[in-house]
Amino acid sequence: MTSTIHDEAERTGRMPKEERKVLAGTLVGTSIEWYDFFIYAQAAGLVLAPLFFAPLAETNPALAQVLSFATIGISFLFRPLGAIVAGWLGDKLGRKKMLVFTLILMGLSTSLIGFLPTYAAIGIAAPILLITLRILQGFSAGGEWGGAALMAVEHAPDKRRGFFGAFPQIGVPVGMILATFTLWIITSSMSQEAFLAWGWRIPFILSIVLIVVGYAIRRAVEESPVFKDLQQRQKESSAPLGQLFRHNTKNVILTAIIFIGNNAAGYLLIAFFATYAVTVLGMDRPTVLLATTLASFGWLGFTLWGGRLSDRLGRVRTFQIGYGFLALWAVPMWFLIDTGDIVWYFVALFVMTFGLGLSYGPQASLYAEMFPANVRYSGVSIGYALGAILGGAFAPMIAEWLMTSTGNSWTIGVYIAIAAIVSLIGVSLVKETKGVDLRG
Repeated sequence: MTSTIHDEAERTGRMPKEERKVLAGTLVGTSIEWYDFFIYAQAAGLVLAPLFFAPLAETNPALAQVLSFATIGISFLFRPLGAIVAGWLGDKLGRKKMLVFTLILMGLSTSLIGFLPTYAAIGIAAPILLITLRILQGFSAGGEWGGAALMAVEHAPDKRRGFFGAFPQIGVPVGMILATFTLWIITSSMSQEAFLAWGWRIPFILSIVLIVVGYAIRRAVEESPVFKDLQQRQKESSAPLGQLFRHNTKNVILTAIIFIGNNAAGYLLIAFFATYAVTVLGMDRPTVLLATTLASFGWLGFTLWGGRLSDRLGRVRTFQIGYGFLALWAVPMWFLIDTGDIVWYFVALFVMTFGLGLSYGPQASLYAEMFPANVRYSGVSIGYALGAILGGAFAPMIAEWLMTSTGNSWTIGVYIAIAAIVSLIGVSLVKETKGVDLRG
């Protein structure tokens, strides 16, 4: 049936309705999922330290900020668990059900953060509850990406896998744009005092609305025959973890290494740059958030282009271009940021998104093509989750520590350049995968 759909598409030159449903389901679902994730990441940089680590924030603000960023990393430690559980249950109950479940779990966790009492109200219980909800966010994110990525790639025409696989990827910059833009509107419409008192809760609570929207769209995808075909094949496409690691340990390790550089740089864009610009450089918070939002459109565009480019140049070559550029730009961009000029701040971030996009757009297609069908769901999900731990989990905390220890922002650029080079080496060890038979 899928082959017939693709033949019809080639004849008419138009994307079939079923394929549009699948792409819409992956894009909207991951966008909402990552909105929730990024709202927390940005709040960790802007307000959570004084609200949930109050005593430490009064005596040692820098350490309190480091701990606030550390709560971002804690959730990453639970991503592999989410990947394993979602993969197993996805085989038993169907992928669509797990994609809806992870979306609802992420949204509820995010919404509840918006209702949490602060340290001033309930003491040490406040950060404990915050970390608990953050763990649930990490579990949910770990279960989301693998299913969404495979749903897009496994149903793509052979010559357009990179382009189709870029749709769940652009959910990340779309989610960031939604999160940053929401914070910009809120911070622009109220005083700093009001934002710290109650305004910071609004973007978390708004997640309730997004859950309803995402749930409706993903439920509609259930009627797509392409999606039903995917569910049927998925029951045969995942095997026990023992079989995965007996025959595919190398590829699991490589997928993790390949993600380190992109995830580390991406989480600095998400959670660190705006905080640095406001707290260290003294720039206006609403203006910085707006510039960060606009720069994120570059991440979106270059990610989509990176997926399409990989259909022509190959996955490995596109990754190499992206990581090579990211390594070269990682240090110079800090000299633009440190001017304290909002225009140069925007330019620094926007140029960086070129490297981010080309090292992210082909990821779903590359990962899917690296694993045989019988272990693909587990291999893709676990490799992605481990890479996120090694890359972005503690990147904002490391950046804050480097800045506090050295006083030189360019040392953060050195850290990102090293991470990019490690990932560049990792992807260079992969034999080009473009065009492999995904049924194998």
